[in-house]
Amino acid sequence: MVNIGLSSLSKLPSLPKLRKLEVSDNSISGGLDTLAVKCPNLTYLNLSGNQIKELSSIEALQNLKNLKSLDLYSCDVTAADDYRESVFELLPQLVYLDGFDQEDNEVPDSENDEDDEAGPPGDDDDDEEDDEEEGSERDEVGLSYLMKEGIQVSVWVM
Repeated sequence: MVNIGLSSLSKLPSLPKLRKLEVSDNSISGGLDTLAVKCPNLTYLNLSGNQIKELSSIEALQNLKNLKSLDLYSCDVTAADDYRESVFELLPQLVYLDGFDQEDNEVPDSENDEDDEAGPPGDDDDDEEDDEEEGSERDEVGLSYLMKEGIQVSVWVM
């Protein structure tokens, strides 16, 4: 749900199996506590280009125990003193922040595959990679569900 004018995630439906969420380039400034309740198995969260200004706004992400990768690029919070160190301290479960680990090593290309394997025990859904393919059936089902819940979603296909 990239660049669709979201200012809040409060109307996000419960998506307990969701592992990756991209809500970049919106106007989200807080209320991230919703994610721990509705999307408890997130491993990857992209909040880049939103209105997140303070570290306190991301404290709620401590409850996302499986969160391995967080992107806050182009958020005001990235200008804070000791931003990276503070986020890694606040969210010890994180491996990657803005595409880099604590030693400034970039996320390897194969890390995407590993993210797909992370999740609750017994969840052996091997076709998670298909989620990223544009126009896949899983994306359409997800969008249909969101539309049923009354959340306005725009999809751009290039």
